[in-house]
Amino acid sequence: MSKILTTQLSGLLQRITQNEEDAIEETARLLAQAAIGEGHVYFICFGEMQVVEFNALQAVEPFNKLAPWTSDTSLTEADRVCIFTRSAQDPEALALAQELNKRFIPFAAVASELADAENPLADLAYTYISTRVKGGLLPNDLGQRIVVPHAMAGLFVYEAVKIAYDEMLDFDEEEL
Repeated sequence: MSKILTTQLSGLLQRITQNEEDAIEETARLLAQAAIGEGHVYFICFGEMQVVEFNALQAVEPFNKLAPWTSDTSLTEADRVCIFTRSAQDPEALALAQELNKRFIPFAAVASELADAENPLADLAYTYISTRVKGGLLPNDLGQRIVVPHAMAGLFVYEAVKIAYDEMLDFDEEEL
């Protein structure tokens, strides 16, 4: 079963890479605006996607200029936000996106659904990345699909954005 899981996860990560490359680059560029300017980057994560913020703050190589998000955080127009949620239909994530949009605070969003006309989160966000998680990867004995890898896909997207973000910041530091 582990070989099947490996194959399925590999396929998911390849789909993200192939289809979301431009969105990943655009998201890194959006977040880099805060790092180059006077702002901070915030990851606001819902559900199991909270692992992304934890990793970004606590990893061996933390995300540069990332500040921890709390409900008391006061955002400015110089700040940039990236929302990580399993679903673009998440009511809390949508309420936050609407608030950020009203306050003209640029933000990115990461969720499972594709960016289409029926995706309100993608419509509100400056940049949007789909994790392309449609459901479970493996069938179980009851015919149900299990192993729904939202957190794993979110961490993969995070690492891809971080690589591009770090490259942009290194380039800008060399130019100064």
